Amino acid sequence: MLFSTLGHYALIFGLIISFPILFFSIKNFRNDKLFDVKITNFSFIQLFLVVLSFFGLVMSFLYSDFSNETVFNNSHTTKPIFYKIAGSWGNHEGSLLLWLLVLTLFIFIFLIRTKTLFKNYRILTVIFQQIIIIGFFVFLLTSSSPFNYISPIPDEGLGLNPILQDPALAIHPPVLYLGYVGSSIIFSSVLSATTLGYISKTWAIHIKTWVLASWIFLTLGILLGSIWAYYELGWGGFWFWDPVENVSLMPWLALTTLLHCVLILEKRSLLSSWVIILSIATFSLSMCGTFLVRSGILNSVHTFANDPERGLFILTFLFLLIFISLFIFFVFHKTDEVNKSSFSFISKESSIIINNWFMMYFLSVVLIGTVYPIFLDVISSEQISVGPPFYHKLIIPFLIPFLIFMALGSQLKWMRSGLGNKIYLFSLLIISILISYFIVKSLSTNILINTILIGSAFYLLLINIRDFIYNKSKNLSQNLSHFGFSLLILSILFNNLFSSEIITNLKVGEKFDNKKFQIIFNDLKKSEGKNYISFKGNFSIIENNVEEKLEPELRVYNQPNIITSEADIKTTFLNDKFITINTVQNEEYFNIRYQVKPFMLWIWVSVLLISLGGLSSFFIKRMK
Repeated sequence: MLFSTLGHYALIFGLIISFPILFFSIKNFRNDKLFDVKITNFSFIQLFLVVLSFFGLVMSFLYSDFSNETVFNNSHTTKPIFYKIAGSWGNHEGSLLLWLLVLTLFIFIFLIRTKTLFKNYRILTVIFQQIIIIGFFVFLLTSSSPFNYISPIPDEGLGLNPILQDPALAIHPPVLYLGYVGSSIIFSSVLSATTLGYISKTWAIHIKTWVLASWIFLTLGILLGSIWAYYELGWGGFWFWDPVENVSLMPWLALTTLLHCVLILEKRSLLSSWVIILSIATFSLSMCGTFLVRSGILNSVHTFANDPERGLFILTFLFLLIFISLFIFFVFHKTDEVNKSSFSFISKESSIIINNWFMMYFLSVVLIGTVYPIFLDVISSEQISVGPPFYHKLIIPFLIPFLIFMALGSQLKWMRSGLGNKIYLFSLLIISILISYFIVKSLSTNILINTILIGSAFYLLLINIRDFIYNKSKNLSQNLSHFGFSLLILSILFNNLFSSEIITNLKVGEKFDNKKFQIIFNDLKKSEGKNYISFKGNFSIIENNVEEKLEPELRVYNQPNIITSEADIKTTFLNDKFITINTVQNEEYFNIRYQVKPFMLWIWVSVLLISLGGLSSFFIKRMK
């Protein structure tokens, strides 16, 4: 109870500190004197108080303080310490407190790292950021406090959903929030720069760091969530177009587009309107995701809450921020003055602009597929589910020219560039198509589409390999990210085209015969874990006279009373062998699901390469 009280009052005082920050910021805004250090000092105090509040919540979980409603709903005395700590942010209230922690941390870092920049720009950014911070403070203290008390105090907690007790998912939210909340600094910064007419090359160099950092964290956060979904949910997939997956993908698409627009703004002083709109859109989509996850209108294992009133607060706050941002854009922003004589269609900036439109199309498809079922339910009470076929039909045809323009764009120069005698571009395209054809010719359907699609991905891959070999790429980070992206597309396509699955019912001692392999159910062993009972199956997979042992598991949790299926996965260089087990008939027969998933390892590796490309730009910048 002591730590909960500490956390609660630290949160209150953190809100109080916001007002001196606003007061001194407004006072210092029109003052010709130097930047008021009181703003930085109060910002540090605010950060310290939020850290103290979060510390109080973590300690309440560690000591199983069930007088705290959040701890009672999401913890149990038998839960491992690691998941007690992770449980502090693995719920609605705790996740919002983590949001607030990152918000206050980022604005303090912003103040420390921008001492050389325009004073009024720094102050106005602080003002906009404090408006967001105050909104989260009010939200937490009024409707989502992580420090509500229960009386009488229960002896035991309800526990945490076992499928959320996973290392990847424990790390996933903080990393994802670093990406989400990073967009708030971009949002506040762009509003400040627009108001002051500070959108310039200097500003672009500064904001690119924040865009890149947010993009890296969001990429890694999505990766961790995908890995968790793959091996924990037992479906054998890495992406299901789940609405909550989509709400993390949309800001990533917007951030990726914004990053490329900032590059053009830095190099050519163009596309300032794009930069402003995309900055607003990225933060709005991050907030929209927060609303959807917490409103209860989405049906997903990822959702935190089922409280429309909480979602309504976030939605109202979001509309207010969007209104303010659009007002600033239309009133203060001056249209780009483009010198048409210095702008060529065959140039790097043109290829980026074209691919930006493709990215906006992909974003629109994901947005429509996510929100259309919600609007349909509200209007007509008709409930539908938008699945993978919708996204695949609308995205895949446009993915082909997107990949080709991406490949060609990396070979062009700024301002104007003729293709000249670059015969290798055409030669590599032919080679890519031929390689693709020999790979997919055994398929019975869609040979033409698959050949062109895989060929386009190979084209991007080969061009990046060529740049590595001949050291033609002047931008290693770009080259590495594009290489990772091409590898990702290829891995996903091969995974989709060549995966296989067997579903059957077996009891101990039985076997399943297939033309290519055998599945033998050898044994089932019972054991006790720390907070669950385990039933581990022993299976032999015999293929080409080679035997492999796989041990999928059923776990029976008492608190809460849930049965989970834990997959066993054997990962090799080329594929994953994936097996799960579930009870079906009087605990005698078991449902066995065995899958062979090609190139799963390369999906994870490719996303890491994409992130590494972004990360390398920081080191390259320092070296220069």
